[in-house]
Amino acid sequence: MVNSTTECKFLIVREFDKERDVKVVEKLERNCEIGTKKGVSIFTNMMGDPLSRIRFYPIHVILVAELLESKEIVGVVRGCIKNVGTTTPPGSLLKMGCIIGLRVSPTYRRKGVALKLVTSLEEWMVRNGAEYSYLATEKNNEASKALFALKCNYVSLSSLVIFVHPTSTSTCLPTKHISERDIKIEKVNIDQAISLYKRILKTKELYPLDIDTILKEKLSLGTWVCYYKDEGCIKLQNMVDNNEDFITTNNNQTLIGSTSSSWVIFSIWNTCESYKLQIKKSSHHHPLRFLHTTLKHAREKIIFPCLRILVSESLSRPFGFLFLYGLHGEGNNLGNLMEFIWRFTSRLGESMKDCRVVITELGLGDPLANYVPQTNSMSCIDDLWYTKRLSSIGHNNGKDEEMAMKRYVGNNVFVDPREF
Repeated sequence: MVNSTTECKFLIVREFDKERDVKVVEKLERNCEIGTKKGVSIFTNMMGDPLSRIRFYPIHVILVAELLESKEIVGVVRGCIKNVGTTTPPGSLLKMGCIIGLRVSPTYRRKGVALKLVTSLEEWMVRNGAEYSYLATEKNNEASKALFALKCNYVSLSSLVIFVHPTSTSTCLPTKHISERDIKIEKVNIDQAISLYKRILKTKELYPLDIDTILKEKLSLGTWVCYYKDEGCIKLQNMVDNNEDFITTNNNQTLIGSTSSSWVIFSIWNTCESYKLQIKKSSHHHPLRFLHTTLKHAREKIIFPCLRILVSESLSRPFGFLFLYGLHGEGNNLGNLMEFIWRFTSRLGESMKDCRVVITELGLGDPLANYVPQTNSMSCIDDLWYTKRLSSIGHNNGKDEEMAMKRYVGNNVFVDPREF
């Protein structure tokens, strides 16, 4: 049992028991819609594995809120701990806990259940050595912001944008007179992807230290480099131990050329094998022309305010998505490359069973955020990251350190695909 001092005397918070809680938690999450708008809701489908979104971390936990009398589970939250690096001050290392998947039964909301789950999870993080806790929430989620900023004393850490687009190429990404004759996408081998990302991460203000683990995970489908054929290939320097190195593609071609070439590197994470989403429409509503609703991602809200997908029978079944991560570009001509990357990923998604959406998330300070193709089918969602210095729990002297953390971390961060 987790010991929490938060007042909520009609329940206890304990660790998830795989033998007896799987079906109960699955049912709870089915009953907790993660977004409603005009009669449409989106639900998470963990495919019988509540650990699917945190098992990639060596230190993780699921906590459940259980009523004392009836033993009914009325809330659940996931947490994990990872080591991260920051560039300001250079070389700083932190042990951070992440809050994922907070759910409370509709019947027991606004009764202190969420607060007790969060404080219990924070205590678990402290016992496991975490210095900070953090989470993300959609900017317009006033209830979540009130819980974390007002009741739990979190401070805003970073502002990001989530971009969402259906996989169907019929949803009209602009062409801008580019073709496969103009642009090349080459897959790189995993060892060189690791080396390149270790160089790239030095430009990010917050990043995971175990990028090699992420890239080697089976849900990571690979890493690619996109560049213009007529600009020549790409010369990438100072990748390993300050020595010159080059990327070798799967076709055994060496990308060597001018450092002024425009190029983008990206990786793809397949959530379809981890968990799925499901749209449900109230029976008393007429069919909607457009989906105008909310997805809540791992931390916990993604919103689809302008995603033009028909609410059809195909989307009433569980569906997954591909997540573009590790996006990094250099050069002066990145717009067409980013468009081509979206087309490439959408085609890949179309070929995969149950994949319906492509998603990425970029900090407002990330230069590539300005080059994501904008169409009527592309949703842009404001996301906020919050953090809290855990050593300040029970004290009043932690706010200055939290504000210092905010100054260190701006809006150009690496978004960990494991948290989607």
